[in-house]
Amino acid sequence: MFILHASEPDKLAHYLKKNDWISKDATLISLTKAGEGNMNCVLRVTTNTGSFIIKQSRGYVEKYPQIKAPENRVLTEADFYTKISKVQAIRNKMPKILGLDTLNNIMLLEDLGQANDFNMLYNLDKNISKEDISVLVSYLNILHQCFSKSEANDELANLEMRKLNYEHIFHYPFLEDNGFDLDTIQEGLQALATPYKNDAILKQKVEQLGTFYMTKGTYLLHGDYYPGSWLQTADGIKIIDPEFCYYGLREFDLGVFIAHLYLSNQEQSVIDKIAEEYSDYHELNSSILNGFIGVEIMRRLIGLAQLPLKSDLKDKQKHLEFAYQLITN
Repeated sequence: MFILHASEPDKLAHYLKKNDWISKDATLISLTKAGEGNMNCVLRVTTNTGSFIIKQSRGYVEKYPQIKAPENRVLTEADFYTKISKVQAIRNKMPKILGLDTLNNIMLLEDLGQANDFNMLYNLDKNISKEDISVLVSYLNILHQCFSKSEANDELANLEMRKLNYEHIFHYPFLEDNGFDLDTIQEGLQALATPYKNDAILKQKVEQLGTFYMTKGTYLLHGDYYPGSWLQTADGIKIIDPEFCYYGLREFDLGVFIAHLYLSNQEQSVIDKIAEEYSDYHELNSSILNGFIGVEIMRRLIGLAQLPLKSDLKDKQKHLEFAYQLITN
């Protein structure tokens, strides 16, 4: 099996030529990390004729090798890209697949150029524009409307990735003793989290929301629609990393989306714009939507998947109290 490493450009060049992904006389100029993703090994390959992104999924989470993950998840992501390629309006908002190696779980993607993701929102001194919100809502409108189906089945079920996500969204953060000392993130955070980890009513509600998450649905979801999946490029906003995609409840994509706007202290008028512009917002189950918003806020504050969030403890306490009300009311 070929293993992708940033420190082995010669081996990569040989692999790429063997697969006819670059010409025999091409020269590999540089090999650099592409973005700050957690799940996979993702590198930018620059040759004398251009550049592209190469991505490999392994049997573990790249940032946390102790966490097992579905080895072939990149193939499901490739299936998503193939499916959405039928609709130009959404195809143009995502990178194109340039190659796929199903044996080694490697995918080649179009390089979107020098770009910044929206993680800068977590600095808490940046406001996302209403124009950007409109673009992000438009993406979900197209995705959810154009790729819905009449009945739930096993197409793009992505079950193993959802099981992994379930553990880190709905279970692990709410365990009283999960082996993760939150004080290593921020002094005092463990004590702040403890009452929520011991709250039976909260945990019952979260478990129910987890059941909703694991239920098969009829709407194609991105599955991880947060600022790290949004890129600001020279050609406008692009969406990446749909590896958690599945057919489920629309409330999940929107819940994650809205949660991160709250976490980054965006203005309420900006958040309200989602309700105004998401075409079928009136059809959503508000209790489930609020629950998903609340759980995403909580798991990002007291779970393993921490954000580069500049909030102090007082701000985090407010977020946790708000999230609790969303989930339990």
